[in-house]
Amino acid sequence: MAVVLVFAALAGAVAWRLFQLLKDPRNPSQRSVSLCLACAFASYLVAAPVGPAFDTVADPGWGKLLQNVLLLAAAYFVMCVYLYAASDERTGRRRARLEGLALALVVGVITVAALAAPRSALTGSVRTADMTVVQVSVFYLTAGLYLLYALAAASYWTRRYARMSQRPVSTGLWVAAVGLLGGAVVCAVNAVFVIVRWQGGAIPKALTVGVALVLMAALTLVAFGFTYPGVRARLAAVRVWREHRRIHRQLEPLWRLLCQAYPHSVLTLPGGTWRDRRRANGVHRRYHRRVVECRDGLVQISTRLQGCGYEGTIVDLARPEVLAQQLRAAVDTIANGAPVSDRAVPLAVPENGDRDTDVQQLVALSQALRSGARSGRETRC
Repeated sequence: MAVVLVFAALAGAVAWRLFQLLKDPRNPSQRSVSLCLACAFASYLVAAPVGPAFDTVADPGWGKLLQNVLLLAAAYFVMCVYLYAASDERTGRRRARLEGLALALVVGVITVAALAAPRSALTGSVRTADMTVVQVSVFYLTAGLYLLYALAAASYWTRRYARMSQRPVSTGLWVAAVGLLGGAVVCAVNAVFVIVRWQGGAIPKALTVGVALVLMAALTLVAFGFTYPGVRARLAAVRVWREHRRIHRQLEPLWRLLCQAYPHSVLTLPGGTWRDRRRANGVHRRYHRRVVECRDGLVQISTRLQGCGYEGTIVDLARPEVLAQQLRAAVDTIANGAPVSDRAVPLAVPENGDRDTDVQQLVALSQALRSGARSGRETRC
């Protein structure tokens, strides 16, 4: 179950970050986060029992080497996120190159150790590896110490940025910082395990399994923390999308009535490319277009409403159901050529002038029209 959870968390995080990277490919921090999660996911795939069997197509141990190189690269890219964010692009690039040299040195050391190790010495897991073999101990100890350094540094920078950020970004950063710190602790413990086993000591199986579970939990927290702000923003956008779609449908009775009276008030869609037309037909644009068309139609039809006083105010039309009846009567008079007043009357306009309240007034009027039409049909039946 834990393996499936880590796989799902990393896969979702990678997919989300790659989507974000496509929208802003020149952002170095965005690119570093995406590469970090992609390397971590690839390392997990190599290490998974259902992953590619590299040892069957290459010399034994190449799969373990590739897994650790990808994991080291993931830790390096975590640091790069903050190296670019903490300074200008030129300084961040220079510091990233220095850290890249350190990574290259570490990769070189573990590669030499893997090549010099006896055949099949690195085919098993770290728990079953023979640490009395010097090459194997150097392999795991070097990789573990670099991960300890990279994760501890990344956790420090993440906590620092979490204190300066606001929610929901700070929440995600704090979660990621806990995950990075947990990973650093696991690396420190594993380094101690390697030294103890190098000297011929033994580590209880339950302890090594517990450390592995902590590492899985830490990776899950890191993936969740880095993707949480974006996922939350996307969920909020989905809620707004659904709200605009619902209001667009609720305004249809009012919109149809006003378009029947003033068809020229319907805004024309722009031409251009297929992409421009698709964007113009999006839910948000259709929502705003319908609100504008309804408001414009009300301004025009207000000159034909009955019940206007000398000062151009509507008499007893504050209730939506009363105004709905007057609107139907006004639409009927348009076809009969009734005289038009020289003054427009404010209809369903909120006192505070707030946009959301304005839309709510239009929705209430539209719903009154729908209810009136339904009542009329029931009466005729």
